[in-house]
Amino acid sequence: MKKSHLIFQLFLTFLKIGAFTFGGGYAMIPLIQKEIAEKKKWITSDDILEIVAVAESTPGPIAVNAATFVGYRTAGFFGAFFSTLGVILPSFVIIIAVSFVLERFSELKAVNFAFFGIRAGVLALILKALWSMYKQCPKNISAYIIMAASFVLAAFLNVNILAVIIGCAAFGLVSSLVAGRKMK
Repeated sequence: MKKSHLIFQLFLTFLKIGAFTFGGGYAMIPLIQKEIAEKKKWITSDDILEIVAVAESTPGPIAVNAATFVGYRTAGFFGAFFSTLGVILPSFVIIIAVSFVLERFSELKAVNFAFFGIRAGVLALILKALWSMYKQCPKNISAYIIMAASFVLAAFLNVNILAVIIGCAAFGLVSSLVAGRKMK
């Protein structure tokens, strides 16, 4: 496949992902996995965990970071550029259109009910992404401790997410070193 055709395919794929996924980056993860890893096979399913880890730990929205990461890995700089453009373009257009609609029709019950339904659907997509990532994570005591502790710290104690990620990385590194020494 010619590189220009691949870049165009990246743009179209991420345009579709950006246009048909509501709820932000986490809701996009299952669609990214299906389109990019399963259908197109540009990356592997194992790469999805790496993408989420990198996209979550770098500044910016996870969907934009994931698109940039996949685009760069697949087709270099221009792949990253057009993947990112594809994923943000629908949101940009939709936000402009919704702002006009909300300004005029925000008091209508139908509009409020529609957003209620969208929020419920987004929650289901986020839970699906969580389940997919859980199935691919290691199943050992260290992994369960990291998952539980990071959830409590982030959700209930409002600890800075960057501190939680750094703590998880440190804990994972130490537990891997300890496990490696036990095997010797």
